[in-house]
Amino acid sequence: MRSLTHLERLEAESIHIFREVVAEAENPVMLYSVGKDSSVMLHLARKAFYPAPPPFPMLHVASGWDFADLLAHRDKTVREYGLKLIVAQNDEAEAQGINPFDTGSALYSQAQLTDPLKRALTAHGFDAAFGGGRRDEEKARAKERIFSFRTAAHRWDPKNQRPELWNLYNAKKAKGESIRVFPISNWTELDIWQYIAVEQIDIVPLYFSKPRPTVERDGMLLVVDDDRFRLEPGEEPVTRPVRFRTLGCYPLTGATVSDATEMNDIIQEMLLATGSERQGRAIDKGQSASMEDKKAEGYF
Repeated sequence: MRSLTHLERLEAESIHIFREVVAEAENPVMLYSVGKDSSVMLHLARKAFYPAPPPFPMLHVASGWDFADLLAHRDKTVREYGLKLIVAQNDEAEAQGINPFDTGSALYSQAQLTDPLKRALTAHGFDAAFGGGRRDEEKARAKERIFSFRTAAHRWDPKNQRPELWNLYNAKKAKGESIRVFPISNWTELDIWQYIAVEQIDIVPLYFSKPRPTVERDGMLLVVDDDRFRLEPGEEPVTRPVRFRTLGCYPLTGATVSDATEMNDIIQEMLLATGSERQGRAIDKGQSASMEDKKAEGYF
């Protein structure tokens, strides 16, 4: 009998988690940010329940500053697979002038990402939400369990987590509690890319290098994705061959100079990478906007 590859073992674990949650939860949802991790998670969910579609909707928290290519890929994927999509957006924050140029990262993240997420989860009565967080991404995520329990206010207490011995998950909730579930928690960034290559998963073209208009700011290369991008005095967009390792709001997400136009090129870059993909997120920089603080408030 052939031994399972490490990717097949990870796949089997993730599929088991999807099925376990659907069996236990009353009203699950999948947080779909359209990035590489969400694309892998959607692929796994489709495998877990094939030939039926995933028995839960997709929830996309749209900040209003998403890449145009990302939104186009989202809509194409939803049409192709016949998915139910819920889009959550904080129109009040936009009306108040909260934006990635004038607002501090902590307030911006809270208003445009965390608040609309919590409101959507409460409004629809979702008691379990699948997320694409991985332990290798960031130290706060490294300590979080696969089944991460949240209070009625969607808050996370890292000191109050349940053991998950022998891959056994306790999905019992107190009244008002909900669960954030991370089926790909044990995957690495390299695992994600290798799986995308093996399974030929369609992903957002922003992950592949191509000439894009960029400006260098605060040590990051930012792509000028539309005419709302606010140039500072003396700045002039320069076309460079760049791609993204992670996707967030485009004025706050740094690109990397790269020649990786094909999947094998990306995998080779990952084999040589020494830094975290989250280094490209301006929203994660600074103690006031640390991942653990944001997660405690209800962030992904």
